[in-house]
Amino acid sequence: MPAPHLSLPPTDRVLSPLTGWTRGHWEALADRQLEALVPYATPGFAQYRLPGRASWSGVVSDGLEGFARSFLLASFRIAGAGGDVDPRLVERYAQGLTTGTDRRRGTGLDGEAWPELTDCSQQMVEAASIAIGLHETRPWIWDKLDSRVQERIVDWFSGFVGGRTWDNNWRLFQVVSEQFLASVGAPHSQEDIDGGLDRIEDWYVGDGWYTDGDGRNFDYYIGWAMHLYPLLWARMAGPDGDGGRAKVYRERLSQFLTTYPHFFGGDGAPVHQGRSLTYRFAATAPVWMGALADCTPLEPGLTRRLASGTARHFVERGVPDERGLLPLGWYGTFLPTTQPYSGPASPYWASKGFLGLLLPADHPVWTEREAQLPVEKSEQYTALPAPGWLLHGTPHDGIVRLINHGSDHNPLEGPATDDPHYAKLAYSTATAPESAPHAWQRTVDNHVALIAEDGTPSRRRRIHPISCEGRVASSRHDAQLPGFDEEFPIESTTVLHGPWEIRVHRVQAPEGVTVREGGYAVADETSVHAERGPGWALTRTESGVTSAVVALHGWDEESGIAREVEANAYGPHSATPYLRSTGHPTGSGVHVTLAVLTRDVVHPQALRESISCVADPGDARQVRITFPDGGTVTV
Repeated sequence: MPAPHLSLPPTDRVLSPLTGWTRGHWEALADRQLEALVPYATPGFAQYRLPGRASWSGVVSDGLEGFARSFLLASFRIAGAGGDVDPRLVERYAQGLTTGTDRRRGTGLDGEAWPELTDCSQQMVEAASIAIGLHETRPWIWDKLDSRVQERIVDWFSGFVGGRTWDNNWRLFQVVSEQFLASVGAPHSQEDIDGGLDRIEDWYVGDGWYTDGDGRNFDYYIGWAMHLYPLLWARMAGPDGDGGRAKVYRERLSQFLTTYPHFFGGDGAPVHQGRSLTYRFAATAPVWMGALADCTPLEPGLTRRLASGTARHFVERGVPDERGLLPLGWYGTFLPTTQPYSGPASPYWASKGFLGLLLPADHPVWTEREAQLPVEKSEQYTALPAPGWLLHGTPHDGIVRLINHGSDHNPLEGPATDDPHYAKLAYSTATAPESAPHAWQRTVDNHVALIAEDGTPSRRRRIHPISCEGRVASSRHDAQLPGFDEEFPIESTTVLHGPWEIRVHRVQAPEGVTVREGGYAVADETSVHAERGPGWALTRTESGVTSAVVALHGWDEESGIAREVEANAYGPHSATPYLRSTGHPTGSGVHVTLAVLTRDVVHPQALRESISCVADPGDARQVRITFPDGGTVTV
């Protein structure tokens, strides 16, 4: 249940039988967050300097971020209510715009004026939110500002004209900001706008998917940036000024949304994968955008059920906190979920998740009865070849798992790095990767590693997709070991069967190297139960989320449990089951693992005995797997 400090309307189980939430809940949640920011405002309301770790951009930039991102939320609230809100809300943001663009107010720690827009500066990100907010609230804020203030705002935005941004979703910040300038008759560069929109065409990979910049950068930015800003730009440009682009963007978003609901668990949780997860509710932005742009393939009741389920998921876990603030983390404060660019106001990009408030109260997404998520209806298997992902959801426990054979957040060429939110074999709606630095160095969970003599594990940096179809996906990565100049290829294939994942790893490694594979890390507030036996290991939380790994082929009998403290976004105590095999033969070897994540009772030894795994005598790389129900697959 939500904490007592968050006052919400009564639930409506007739209209919303699955979440109980209505538009009133969204308005109340927005109002609470906006009001909670007031004590942290500078005197002229131009900045909101929130408590918490500063970003690498510094306190003043973080203060602007607090204004811009909360203004986005305020703008949806104001416009969605037709201006019928507490007048102090409108006054605060009008005053902030007036103060923030007044250079006489000083730009240092003791001042309030916003930093100028310079190439690749964080201010560019925040300017886009301000531009959208000004467009959506034009009758209530922009049109009522003094002309001198309007001129100062235009002058501040003009820093974008001819400017340089980072070559990824940042191109779209320039697009929407300069389109705002165009919409108010101010000087702008149509070349900048067209150039940014042309550039994202290079990143479109089909089936509704973009990569965020060059490389295989697939995560929630595809929904809350790559699809969102082009259609917000189209709202500014209007049907006579979009040059036909809006039609294409709507078609792509429609394709994207056909499978997007498969990323959400029965409890409303999104799959925990990718960067900037502290934006939380923002994961619902593309669903609302589909309804707003009239291009969604989803029935209205499903749109609201997905969005309300996600918002309720976080509210019931203490977000916002007792102060009404959004902390840096997933539930409570957890800095390993964040990036160095994340400051104390960064989580307020969650404002994008309130986009649905722009839809009128009589829109079908607010008036039709909630519809079930895919995972609530039946067992789900979804292959997404563009990002190289498999999704599988099980209705009896509501868990959705993402199998990763394609997203690594690296450039296509040159040095590659790894990150716990991209490098893992699998992610889910019920778990998070072990992401604190001390745990990430060991990288046990959802990873197959070669272990050097000094105990150093190999990494999974650049992922090379091979195939993704039906219930099977494959990829390759090249493992590096200290003391060796060469790289050792590991080809991994995942086969889905119910809540099970059969992982087949074809390993090229030097003689004597240890091979290790971990399952999902589960976490809890107090402790995690663990068991292990010959060729299997299991961990289980107090709430019954169970992770197990079972050796099917090529492993020794050795198993273990890797315990961590303060390493996981889901709780301070976490544990991962793993398998080990020592004395790898020279050349190739095949290791087959059954990985399980479920809320069922698991009997690992019975699973081991009931699943047959046989290597082809003529070709040891061919493995035939037979399941208890008689189904077979050859990998």
